[in-house]
Amino acid sequence: MATKLKSAKSIVPLLDRILVQRIKADTKTASGIFLPEKSVEKLSEGRVISVGKGGYNKEGKLAQPSVAVGDRVLLPAYGGSNIKVGEEEYSLYRDHELLAIIKE
Repeated sequence: MATKLKSAKSIVPLLDRILVQRIKADTKTASGIFLPEKSVEKLSEGRVISVGKGGYNKEGKLAQPSVAVGDRVLLPAYGGSNIKVGEEEYSLYRDHELLAIIKE
């Protein structure tokens, strides 16, 4: 079940958690034909919205997150905690759950 909030600014990730907004797939083809929602797949990439301060390593020292706000990341097929803010959906992941940073 998704948590309902009024503003994305009210979400501050703790420790090694990262707030990500999934990038939406195009619902329109290049020739202008609109695709039905059922035929549009969820993309496995998102944009980092907010980042926690980092987690603690085995030595007890603070380890900085591997991503920064604005990075495009590759998301796992499952996992994360869904959060609904108005009509937008976000997900919270731990730093180690993100698969890759997309550099383009």
